Amino acid sequence: MTTAFDPIDLSGTQLGNRIAMAPMTRSRAFGEGLTVTDSTVEYYGQRASAGLIITEGIQPSVLGQGYPNTPGLHSDEQIVAWRKVTDAVHAKGGKIFAQIMHAGRIGHPVLWPDQELVSVAPSAVAAAGQLYTQEGPKDFIAPRELSAAEIPAVIGEFVDASRNAIEAGFDGVELHGANGYLIHQFLADNTNLRTDEWGGSVQNRIRFAVEVTKAVAEAIGAERTGLRVSPGNLYNDIAETDPEATYPALVKELEPLGLGYLHVVEMVPGFREVTLALRKQFSGTFILNPATEGPTDHGALGLIEDGIADILAFGALFLANPDLPARLKAEGPYNTPDTASFFGGDDKGYIDYPAL
Repeated sequence: MTTAFDPIDLSGTQLGNRIAMAPMTRSRAFGEGLTVTDSTVEYYGQRASAGLIITEGIQPSVLGQGYPNTPGLHSDEQIVAWRKVTDAVHAKGGKIFAQIMHAGRIGHPVLWPDQELVSVAPSAVAAAGQLYTQEGPKDFIAPRELSAAEIPAVIGEFVDASRNAIEAGFDGVELHGANGYLIHQFLADNTNLRTDEWGGSVQNRIRFAVEVTKAVAEAIGAERTGLRVSPGNLYNDIAETDPEATYPALVKELEPLGLGYLHVVEMVPGFREVTLALRKQFSGTFILNPATEGPTDHGALGLIEDGIADILAFGALFLANPDLPARLKAEGPYNTPDTASFFGGDDKGYIDYPAL
């Protein structure tokens, strides 16, 4: 019987176990030009016993930034800074993918050097709610609808950032198509109101995700390319009326590419049937960030044994337990995450969680 502690071949990348660190925004890119710091090097290095680390969301361009102090991969300085992280993880025998995340309409001009800029999205639909910035909470503003002529350049930003990730020493990249960011905004019918070839029907709404993934796979190799999706996720004011149709159609288009993996996030209870359908459809490595993240119940580690997932991704549990694989194997104890230090701040709640 396969367990979470068995090794796995991730399309040529050998992982020591099947426990992944899920991507988590920490808003601690305090270096000049939104570069990661020595604390970030320590943070990821502490967690190198993960079979796979997937980094926090990294913006592929200035306009792709959605939150304060999030890191980029669009400048030479950022590449050099990330190289220190990948070197630290590799020195401890770990593997690490960069998550490329364009926030789309989730963002605010206060984040960008030129505050005359406006966020971009498939349609000019503002998200409900507010963004918490260093100047306090700001209402989300209506984005500018991308023209069809502009979309190839945005796809190019994902490609450039992915090439930069490989230059920085990452083992691969994960494209963030979940949680209400740009790729997800094209997939969802409440944020994509277009009537051209990039919107309307399911086939048109999946086009952007497919074209970004194809372009990145061609640039760096499909085996080093993963995609994260979150069917039915309501986060960031997303509403999908047809996830049961959208995501199988998306996976059908991606299946022939031979991607490194598909990463499914179960943010909404009751969507396990969609997960199972995608699992059956996708022949490559299937990573699952389950709705139940408890470490010892059947809904977590048992998902590997049942064959529902090849790799399990843990978020807050990994944040608070840098040696999570060892703790899972020993069945605890577990540190409790300090929610107050999740986003921003100093090293407290970042690199000071004790190992066993």
